[in-house]
Amino acid sequence: MSEPIAMAKQAPSLMPTTEQRSRLRRIRKFNDGLSRYGVMSAGLAVVFSLGLIFFYLFSEIAPLFRGASIEIVETYTPAQLNQVESDAIEYLTLERYEEIGASFKRSGAVNFFNVVDGTKVLDVSISRAADADFTSLATSTPDHGLVAYGYNNGQVSVTKVNYALSYPQDKRHITPSLVFPLGETPLQLDSSGAALTHLAIQETANGILIGAVTADQRLLLAVYSSSENMITGEVSLSQEVFTLPPLPQGSSPVAMQIDEVAQHLIVATDKSQLLLYKIVDPTAITRMDPVAVSGGKITAMEFLVGTASLVIGTDKGEVSQWFLVRNNESNIYHITFVRAFDALEGAITRLTPEHARRGFWASDDKGNIGIYYGTSERTLFLDSVGDKPIKQIAISPIHNRSLLLDDTNQLLVADVWNKHPEVSFSSLWQKVWYEGRDAPEYIWQASSGSDNFEPKMSFVPLSIGTLKAAFFAILFAVPLGVMGAIYTAYFMTPKLRGIVKPSIEIMAALPTVILGFLAGLWLAPFIENHLPAIFSILILLPVIMLITGYLWSRFPDSVRNRVPEGWEAVILVLPIILTVWACVAASPFTEIWLFDGSMRQWFTENGIDYSQRNALVVGIVMGFAVIPTIFSIAEDAVFSVPRHLTQGSLALGATRWQTVVGVVLPTASPGIFSAVMMGFGRAVGETMIVLMATGNSPVVNFNIFEGMRTLSANIAVELPETAVASTHFRVLFLAALVLLALTFVVNTIAEVIRQRLRQRYSNL
Repeated sequence: MSEPIAMAKQAPSLMPTTEQRSRLRRIRKFNDGLSRYGVMSAGLAVVFSLGLIFFYLFSEIAPLFRGASIEIVETYTPAQLNQVESDAIEYLTLERYEEIGASFKRSGAVNFFNVVDGTKVLDVSISRAADADFTSLATSTPDHGLVAYGYNNGQVSVTKVNYALSYPQDKRHITPSLVFPLGETPLQLDSSGAALTHLAIQETANGILIGAVTADQRLLLAVYSSSENMITGEVSLSQEVFTLPPLPQGSSPVAMQIDEVAQHLIVATDKSQLLLYKIVDPTAITRMDPVAVSGGKITAMEFLVGTASLVIGTDKGEVSQWFLVRNNESNIYHITFVRAFDALEGAITRLTPEHARRGFWASDDKGNIGIYYGTSERTLFLDSVGDKPIKQIAISPIHNRSLLLDDTNQLLVADVWNKHPEVSFSSLWQKVWYEGRDAPEYIWQASSGSDNFEPKMSFVPLSIGTLKAAFFAILFAVPLGVMGAIYTAYFMTPKLRGIVKPSIEIMAALPTVILGFLAGLWLAPFIENHLPAIFSILILLPVIMLITGYLWSRFPDSVRNRVPEGWEAVILVLPIILTVWACVAASPFTEIWLFDGSMRQWFTENGIDYSQRNALVVGIVMGFAVIPTIFSIAEDAVFSVPRHLTQGSLALGATRWQTVVGVVLPTASPGIFSAVMMGFGRAVGETMIVLMATGNSPVVNFNIFEGMRTLSANIAVELPETAVASTHFRVLFLAALVLLALTFVVNTIAEVIRQRLRQRYSNL
């Protein structure tokens, strides 16, 4: 026996024993189970995390679409509210801390009372002439808080509630009082001494304006202004009274209002007509043609905050909103019906606007209350609070409590939940007619420096901006990324591919804030100054590449063979560089020859708006950010096509390009499609590039020379500046949900299509 055989017999067997095989099977089974349940647990954790994200977003968004609610917490008749018909309460107010209310009576008595139990806080009185009797009362918009009393001798008194705050022993104490901006002594508005049957008052930049209708149907406008002597401190008051054109024959006034910019006075008549008086120049007041109001006789009319829109109630319970709209051609304002709200059952007895937003309350003679919001066209609450007519409504400046007074002098104290009336589905996704506009539009402008600003929160400009940015980025990135991936994976030599592929993929590591910085501060001005060069490059580069390829194919074989197969792409580098340089160098001359020296000005003259930071800049820069994603996935898909398929195609006589078109692309199409959709998702969610390179203008168009504002950029810009739990704050969370849903839907559709492509071409 030879020595090797002997050693083999003496060596222990390397085959595992039965016990060892059993132990290995148990270990493998354990590992398989651990892997299976580990992967399943990780998948479930991902799904659970996404569910938590959606749940959190929904929890922040849900209050936006909740209607208003009213809870009556107290009902009583305070002693100071006991009254006879001749001393009825004409006006009711509530201060911002919701502790003290005030009632204004016909006699001029003003009673301040504790809201919780109705106990008296302070009684004051407005002075008047001994022989003067109350005939009318008017109030300005709640943010100004003026109250005017009219008397039967042509006199008028103007007052305003003031609440002084102090903190004795660190406890808030509110001290109410009345102030008299025009002095405590009544003013003679009508020199003839006729009774003032209707009043309107408004504080404007020109002073305090008071409109009045006398018992003999004359319309008067009084302008009061005060000045203070800088030396003596003495305040002098000036008064000018102007006569307005008369009402139409047979008409009597029902209500009157003045806007706070001192341009218009509006009178509602018993003929269901609205009369608009232009009072910009009080010495030349003109009256516009009457505007008819449908839905019954007008019983109430009030300006909303900002005095750009009116709300009108009728005896049939109809409630509508009207705008002062300017004709762009004639520059003349006219009253236009805008929207109607759900009607109440009875005749409207009171309309009360809210203090700092476009909401208002309406009451009828059957004890019903309606809470409405103008911009969102929402009816937030519509229900009965009793069986008695509601005569007066007071709303606190923070909208959390209200006072309701019925005709039996019962005071109802109500806690109110009405935090987010500004938002509705229609205001987010449909055209809305905003104040100051001549037609409905899509607008995003959520905040302003003005207290009377009307928030405009339409998602349409943001959604279109998001799609616009993604579309132009994909339009730039897909041809370069996909075609580059096909050439790199199939035609390029492995050595050159080892240089090109990592170089492109490392582009994904570039911080997008740097790309946005370069786009906004360098590329945008460069494109603006070299517009002809940009278009020349986009047109000439493909042409030069085709010409270079054609000329190379015509070179002798002895020359072409010196360049190894797969290195042909290097030949294009020099022509590309020379073409780009030539286009940039020729750009000024092209502008002179073809565009009279400025291509941008030529765009403007031909009705094409041009912004320096526009979709073209975003498309180029964000395209560079998206290319690595598309290129990497598509290149891997093409490179993974089985070699036997391509070799079989070549063996059957197909050229390499025919093989690419007929075999490689169909087989790799699921991966290429995934690459494109991944790039689209990357573009949709991009923030910093669009934030720095678009100008952030929420416009509604696909003009490549204008900017846009995307959902992600809008969230990044506005979320740090908004108040937590405010309507604006929650709407931004809704924008995040829309963005998340958009990407979720796109990815789902993409996965479905990818799976179908995979099934279709799996038999290759």
